[in-house]
Amino acid sequence: MRSIPSGRRALLGLLAVLPLLAGTAAAAELKVMSSGAFTAPLRLLIPEFEKATGHTITLSLGASMGNAPDAIPNRLARGEAADIVIIAGESIDKLIAEGRLRPGSRTDIVLSRIGVTVRTGAPKPDIATVEAVRSMLLEAPSIAYSASASGVYVSTELYQRLGIAEQVAPKSRRILSERVAAVVARGEAAVGFQQVSEILGIPGADYVGPLPEALQRVTAFSAGLAAGAAQPEAARQLVAFLRAPAAHPVIRSLGLDPAP
Repeated sequence: MRSIPSGRRALLGLLAVLPLLAGTAAAAELKVMSSGAFTAPLRLLIPEFEKATGHTITLSLGASMGNAPDAIPNRLARGEAADIVIIAGESIDKLIAEGRLRPGSRTDIVLSRIGVTVRTGAPKPDIATVEAVRSMLLEAPSIAYSASASGVYVSTELYQRLGIAEQVAPKSRRILSERVAAVVARGEAAVGFQQVSEILGIPGADYVGPLPEALQRVTAFSAGLAAGAAQPEAARQLVAFLRAPAAHPVIRSLGLDPAP
């Protein structure tokens, strides 16, 4: 388990968040689907939730959107079972409209920003201003971005806002079913874009920083209850656990902000 300053104290504090849950219902096996942006804090918080409640969690991962076979909307469309999904809020809304998630079940968990990564040892580019980002992209020999929320923004909005889509699109690559930072670490792209929480901790890749606010896209990652959830009450308990103030230090330490 990754060491976090004061993290263990915060995790132990979570045990007091829902003190009666262990006795409210029989232990359940909860099926959770989550996108990469929330994976790191979820992996730390799940064991504490299991201790507090007696429930067990089976976690599966995939993108919030896109055409990758393991993207969560595609898995739900194929009939894969889930009790709760934690993905980009816009995808939650779409799945609710499609009837795959329960109406009114969206609950925002964290806010996520897009960051920049380069290979360890490479010079870190200046990304402090709009002009600096434009220059960095024009000079980069190759660029990688995710197939999910951050990559959709980079490829369909950011490039166009900067007026450089024609120049940089041909040298850009969309990464399916893998962390962008891992591709950058192997030297297969000079610079990469992804949610900050998905960049941190990847060996061989250095986090440069977030996009400047003028270019930033903040995404809410939200929980939604599956229409066919077998364990809806346990799923609601997990959402309350993840939103508890005692979870905030863990969330912040991994590049995310708690949702209001």
